[in-house]
Amino acid sequence: MFKIIAIVVVVVLAGVLIYAATRPDTFSVQRSLAIKAPPEKIYALIDNFHKWGEWSPYEKLDPDMKRSFSGADSGPGAVYAWDSKAKAGAGSMEIQSTTVPGSIVIKLDFSRPFEAHNTATFTLQSEGDATRVNWTMSGHANYFHKLLSVFLNMDQLIGKDFETGLDNLKRITEQQ
Repeated sequence: MFKIIAIVVVVVLAGVLIYAATRPDTFSVQRSLAIKAPPEKIYALIDNFHKWGEWSPYEKLDPDMKRSFSGADSGPGAVYAWDSKAKAGAGSMEIQSTTVPGSIVIKLDFSRPFEAHNTATFTLQSEGDATRVNWTMSGHANYFHKLLSVFLNMDQLIGKDFETGLDNLKRITEQQ
């Protein structure tokens, strides 16, 4: 009986590992929201890492998080690094390119809890009296990421944070 149970467990485990290997090599998470504010007003909050504390849900994860800023004050070359002993982990972001006030491309590197190198992109597009803000994160899915995706829906986990951040941008820019 024990031998049959062990064989079943090994077969199921092998199946999960093989299935994980077939998952896509890349991932992308995107959320979008229409905000009744001009793109310039929203852009100013995204293009300057010093202002992310006002709207980014990740800034609220650890009140003791250590933050540092370097490079340009805003725009290409602006760098923000964080180090948290809690849920936020550690990593850095650098603004790679911008099109004022239409897009911001950010190199996003995580060093903890696991290493990852992704790209975050914000696009702002006028829609009448509103601005459509798209927040996307994409990157390479290594085997560990693929294995996690078998058990966790990364789109839902990360997407929920993006929705909170976009809602915060909406609340801030529409009340000013």
